[in-house]
Amino acid sequence: MTTGADRATEEPFHHPAFYYSGPAEYLEGTIPFIESALAAGEPAAVSVPGPNLELIRDALGAASEHVLLLDMTEEGANPGRIIPGVLREFADRHPGRRVSIIGEPIWASRSEAEYPACAQHEALINLAFAGRDAAILCPYDLDGLDERAIADSLATHPVLMDAKGTRESAEYDPARVIDGYNRPLPAPPRSAVERGVDRYSVDNARWFTTSYGRKAGLSAHRLVDLEIAVTELVTNSIRYGGGSGLLRIWTEDDHLVCEVSDGGRITDPLVGRRPVDDYSQGGGLLLVNHVVDLLRMHTGPEGTTMRVYLRLP
Repeated sequence: MTTGADRATEEPFHHPAFYYSGPAEYLEGTIPFIESALAAGEPAAVSVPGPNLELIRDALGAASEHVLLLDMTEEGANPGRIIPGVLREFADRHPGRRVSIIGEPIWASRSEAEYPACAQHEALINLAFAGRDAAILCPYDLDGLDERAIADSLATHPVLMDAKGTRESAEYDPARVIDGYNRPLPAPPRSAVERGVDRYSVDNARWFTTSYGRKAGLSAHRLVDLEIAVTELVTNSIRYGGGSGLLRIWTEDDHLVCEVSDGGRITDPLVGRRPVDDYSQGGGLLLVNHVVDLLRMHTGPEGTTMRVYLRLP
């Protein structure tokens, strides 16, 4: 097993995919990575699903006190907030120092709606950390993940690690994943309710969506999140989408789903994923990512659709 000692590359940013099968292989790849970072005096963080987090905590023993340990199923439930809220948040806390992070954003129970955002997240890490002195190791469960997830990981990671060693990925092409999952979203159901929105109807859009959410069963706290998300999406359409948009809302399985479509086009693939100090100076989609359970987006010459999901009780 190749360990953290082999992380040095020509580029300061190191982003390997680590393929494992079972707890023993998981620890053989992750623990040396962390121990190498600690030995070098590097800040280290781990954000992985709960059961794997406990494996790492137990294996590190007392050394775990020197590592930031986060449950990815909570911190990264929405893939869109992993870069700003987990990875960049930790890296920016240690300016001028190399950081080492283990991030496992894809696990077997991720939903079909979540997966495209997960794959795009893995590709976007390469843009978000280009030129930065950091190492982010991404574990992939060979027993639990399907062939699509493994195939996409070959395109989103320049370096591949497994029990046999380390190699460069001949299929590294993050743009293929970023663009490939920028697909038209599934059509809303016939039960969806829609309203046109413009600068004169922002307040009405807020009232309309929160009223719908209240009837659907959202708690008072989640109604605030819904209001924030809809306000930002509608405002974004008014500012950048031609002055108006179309708002739709419905329930789907165990989620309330709300989307806003307009005639604008987003050209920045990292929109909504860059940390900002002042939301009034931009960052509306970043705020949306922080308050919803999932944000899906499709953008192209014909316009942009933003779709948010909030889990119902």
